Order: sequence, then structure tokens, then C-alpha cells
Amino acid sequence: MSTAKKSQDIRNITIKVLLAMKKKKIKIAMLTAYDYLTAKFLDDAGIDIILVGDSLSNVIQGNETTLPVTLDEMIYHTKIVRKAVKKALVVADMTFMSYQVGVTEAIINCGRVMKETGCDAIKMEGGAFIAETVRRLVEIGIPVMGHLGLLPQSINKFGSYKTRGIEKGEALQIYKDSKLLEKAGCFAIVLEKIPASLGTKISRELVIPTIGIGAGPGCDGQVLVSHDMLGMVEEFQPRFVRKYMSLAKDMKQAFREYILDIRNKKFPTKEESY
Repeated sequence: MSTAKKSQDIRNITIKVLLAMKKKKIKIAMLTAYDYLTAKFLDDAGIDIILVGDSLSNVIQGNETTLPVTLDEMIYHTKIVRKAVKKALVVADMTFMSYQVGVTEAIINCGRVMKETGCDAIKMEGGAFIAETVRRLVEIGIPVMGHLGLLPQSINKFGSYKTRGIEKGEALQIYKDSKLLEKAGCFAIVLEKIPASLGTKISRELVIPTIGIGAGPGCDGQVLVSHDMLGMVEEFQPRFVRKYMSLAKDMKQAFREYILDIRNKKFPTKEESY
């Protein structure tokens, strides 16, 4: 068996695997990564999907919204993540205005992301207005994950990050958009911050998996920003984030101890010197 064949065999999470997981009612686990080590740890832990999210604009770059991050920056971070991953499916977020202008520009930009990073798929926000773009991308071999509900890239349109789909009309539109995206060829859809009942309804009626974030336990999988679930972001504490660590507190304590050891001439010791 060739080295290339062995390399392919260990990539155990594919789009077909995700579809099979939904059929078998196996929940899908997804988290974000923007650097090599985090991606390696996630892959070693057995995560199904790693999202190189445009949330890097917030947690890495310190911006208030996801809008400022550029396509070049997304490509840079996705390339780093891709190097570390052997098993998980790697999905790259398409940045604001990299796909909204038109189908041709979207194809060029999505193709560039796939070619330059080696990621397995891209993710795009929106419903009916991106359906034709999704169809064309899938047609030429670019897998697309959809994203409905709260759309962070549309923050200036909605004016807040409040729950979407509470009103009957908006809930119906999100439901219709999920059907349109599935028909257009999306292999999965992220449902963000919508009522749990709506998340369950959409998940039950779609053949493709749904990945929830604040959309209830009825979704086929869940995603969180790794920095949030690790407790690294202290200011952002929405209801849907479960913190598995308090890493911000632990890191600051470690830094303080390091500073004190230097001040008190306790580091380095003779054993730590050459």
C-alpha cells in the first residue's frame, strides 16, 4: 500500500460520514480553531469538524464584529490549522463580502480558499439569496456548509445579536431557507441562536445534518467557539456557552507566578541553567 493511500485512510471524517452519523442518530461535535496547536489538540481528542471561523476577528484580532477579518487572513489561519489535522473535517468560513457580490466572485474566492488552504469545505451565511451560489459551488466540486438564524455578518442589518426566529414570519423564513439550502446542495447547516423548537423541526425534516449553536438539543450536532468553552473570553457569556474550563483565570495566575519568580530571583534555578 502506498504512503498516499495510507494517508487517505486515516482521514475518517468526511461528508459521507457526517450524513451517516445523522442517519444513525450519532451527534456531531464541532469546535473552532485558528492555530496549529489548538487544531492538533482538537484532532487528537477526536473532534468531528474543525471550523476556522470568522470569529477569529473577535477572539484573535480583538474586533467587535466579524466584519473586519479579510480573506487573506482567513486563508493564513486555515493553512495553519490544516497542517495539524489528520482526521477531522476542516471547514473555513468565507468572510464578509467575499461571496455576496455575485456568483462569479464567490466561485473565485471559494476556489482560492480551497486551493490555497487544503480545507475540506467552506461555510457561508444566508438563505435564499445565496442558494444559486451554493448550487454552482457544489456543482464544480466545492462543498458548502450553510448558516442560518443569527447571522453575525449581518449585524449592521439587524442591529443586535438577539435570538432570531422568535416571530412567526421570521421562523417560517428560516425554515424555508433551510429547505432551499439543502436543495441547493449544502452538506450541513449551522443553526445559530434560534428557538429550540425551530431547531428541532428543521433538524427532523432535513436529510442533511444541522449543527446548533444556541439552537437547542434537537440539532444533529453542536458547535462552540473554543475560546468560549475554555473560559478564555471573560466578557462574552451567552446562555448557550458551557464553560469546560476557566482558562483565563488559570493563565493569568500562571503569568503572575512567573513574574513573581523572576522578581524574587527564583527563576531560573541552577538546574534550569546551562
